[in-house]
Amino acid sequence: MLLIGCNFYECKTTNNIERGWSALNDSVFHRLYDEYHQDVFQFLIYLVKNRTLAEDLAHEVYVRVLRSYDQFAGNSSEKTWLFAIAKNVAIDHFRKQAVRQKHSLDFFDWETEQLHSTTPSPEDMLQASDEFMQVESALENCTGDQKMVIIMRYFQDLSIAETAQILDWTEAKVKTTQHRAIKFLRQQLQPIREQEAKRQ
Repeated sequence: MLLIGCNFYECKTTNNIERGWSALNDSVFHRLYDEYHQDVFQFLIYLVKNRTLAEDLAHEVYVRVLRSYDQFAGNSSEKTWLFAIAKNVAIDHFRKQAVRQKHSLDFFDWETEQLHSTTPSPEDMLQASDEFMQVESALENCTGDQKMVIIMRYFQDLSIAETAQILDWTEAKVKTTQHRAIKFLRQQLQPIREQEAKRQ
């Protein structure tokens, strides 16, 4: 199997990856990839809104899977473990993006910063319903935490418990963040709904 953007067997050359591969045989890796790649890829697309970039980040996710599989203790499901890695890959990307844009090493505060994508949505998102696109647009004004929770809970259908595991939060924090995000989204969408009602 080839990983996106890279010959997978060429990517096993580092010591860390080789150690991971010793703990993760071909069949297990292929099963993880086949079962969860589409979910991980969609999760990344919702965050970065660029198909090519999402493919690159998805590749990085599976490189990290190889590097760290020998440390996977089975305390969570494989799915939540993969999403936790994808979350960290996305955070690293946005941190690097913020540094490049500011040309400085200012601290990137994931909990309070807004995540603005610099590229348009991929083609499949452009064909989504108007309501979905309105919600997606409003998400750009949410904090990073809020955006992540909404995507996990409503776009990826993850449970409160799964979301808490991935983010390494308490379930109470997930619920609070979700509540605040929904309240904010309603405030953002209300003027749009009112304008649409007037036109009808």
